[in-house]
Amino acid sequence: MTKAPATAPRRILIVRLSAIGDVVFASPLIASARERWPEAHIAWLVQPDCAPLLLHHPDLDEVIEWPLRRWLTLYRQRRIIALLKDLRRVVRALRKQRFDLALDLQGLLKSAVPTWLSGARERIGLGAREGGQLLMTRVVDRGPDSERISSEYRHLAQRLQLPTEPFGLSVHPGRDATAAAEALIGAHGLTAGYAVICPFTTRPQKHWIPERWALLVERLQQRFGLTAVMLGGPGDGTASARITATARGRIVNLVGQTSLLTAAALIERASMLVGVDTGLSHMGIAFRRPSILLFGSTCPYTETGVPEARVLYHPRACSPCRRRPTCDGAYTCMRDIGVDEVIAALAALPGVSGTGISR
Repeated sequence: MTKAPATAPRRILIVRLSAIGDVVFASPLIASARERWPEAHIAWLVQPDCAPLLLHHPDLDEVIEWPLRRWLTLYRQRRIIALLKDLRRVVRALRKQRFDLALDLQGLLKSAVPTWLSGARERIGLGAREGGQLLMTRVVDRGPDSERISSEYRHLAQRLQLPTEPFGLSVHPGRDATAAAEALIGAHGLTAGYAVICPFTTRPQKHWIPERWALLVERLQQRFGLTAVMLGGPGDGTASARITATARGRIVNLVGQTSLLTAAALIERASMLVGVDTGLSHMGIAFRRPSILLFGSTCPYTETGVPEARVLYHPRACSPCRRRPTCDGAYTCMRDIGVDEVIAALAALPGVSGTGISR
C-alpha cells in the first residue's frame, strides 16, 4: 500500500496540465492536501488555457504555467534555439522552487517529464504510462473502475492517507469574473433566473442532436419560465449560430463572448444547467446547481456525488466507445436521450421545485 511521505512535505507540486474538465475533477485534491499539510506551499503546474481555473483557489499558493502549445508551435516553425531558450528558462524557474513532493495526476509522458524536471525528491504518478512511470519514484494505480466522479483522485488521496470527506469539486471564478457575469445578467434581463446550456465539446460523438437543443430552449421557457443562456468556446460559433437560428424560444447566445471564468460565474448563478460531457457542464456540479449531464460515447462517471446533479446515460452494446465510435456517425446513444426525459429529470432534482420557478 502506498503511504504518505515519511516527513511532511514543505513544498508540493501538483501536475495536471489539461483539460478543463479534468482540472475540475482533480480540484478536490487541493483542499485535501491543505488539510493534511496546512503549512505547506502548494503549487499547480498547468497549461495556460486551464490556468484561470486555479488562480483564485484559496488553498492554492501558486499556479505555474507550462506553455506546451507555445513550444509545439516553435518546434513546428523550426525555431529550435528559441524553443530551447524558453524551455530552459521555465525549467530553471521550476527547479528553483525546490519541491519536496510532486504528484503527476495526468499519468502521461507529457506530464511525467515536467514532474521529473521539477527535481522533486518524491515523485508520485497516478496511473503513469507511456514510459512516464520510469520518471517517478512511485506509481499509484487509478483504483478500481468506479462510476463516482473524481474516483481516481479520491483513490490517490486515500493511498496517500489524505482526508477524503468532503471531496467536492471546487471552482473559484474570482471578483472580476463575478462582476462581468453580473453585468451580463443585467444587460440581458436575466435577473429573475436563467438556464445554462452547454452543447459543445471536443468530439462529435459526445454531442447531442442540434434540433433537440432548439426544442429544449422552448421547453425550458414553458416548463420553468427560464431563458436559456448558451455557453461555449470561440470555436463553437458556427454550431451555436445554428442552434440560435432554430431555437423555439428566447436564447442568449454568449458562445465565445466570455472568458472561462466569466462563464464559470454565470454557471454559479444559474437556476439550472443542461450540458454534454464537457468542462463547463462539470462546473454545474462544482457549484451544486441543478444540473443534467448528457453522456453517450464517454462515461467517466454516473454518480455525481451531489443530489443536485444527475447524468443521463443509456449504454448500448458498443458503449462507451470513447474515441472509436462504431456507429458510422449515427451516435445512437445520444439520440436515445429525448427532450421530455431531460425536462422530467430537471423537474425531479432537489432545489428545482422549491425555487419559485414558474411551471
